[in-house]
Amino acid sequence: MPITADHVGRRYPPTTTYEVSAAKIAEFARALGDDNPAYAGDRPIAPPTFVAVITTPAWESMFDDPELGLALRRIVHGDQRFTYHRPLRAGDRVQASMTIDRVRNRDTSDIISASVEVETTEGEPICTAEATFFHAHPTEEDA
Repeated sequence: MPITADHVGRRYPPTTTYEVSAAKIAEFARALGDDNPAYAGDRPIAPPTFVAVITTPAWESMFDDPELGLALRRIVHGDQRFTYHRPLRAGDRVQASMTIDRVRNRDTSDIISASVEVETTEGEPICTAEATFFHAHPTEEDA
């Protein structure tokens, strides 16, 4: 069964706990070429896009859901927004939970809006990541 508006509100279980480390923050900042001193030291904060490391497994829970009939090779990532409640810091232990917020089926594609809530294991909100995905329906060539 393909994804439909009936799937709106589906929430997936939290990801396994991820512990943010100073080493991972430094590695990520180096990959970005960003030498901001806030990303170094004893208690660094993570660059804003670091949260993608944590949200990716949550997005995968939707992509891997066999009931939705999604094929990653037919998905285009349309947009992404992050709303922070506070920065991620070294030592934070966090989990991410994904929810399907809206589905629109149009001709040969599906437009899926979803969000991921990133929280500490104690339940403190850190960030909400929202994204829109365009999923093309299978063609005869896919058969």
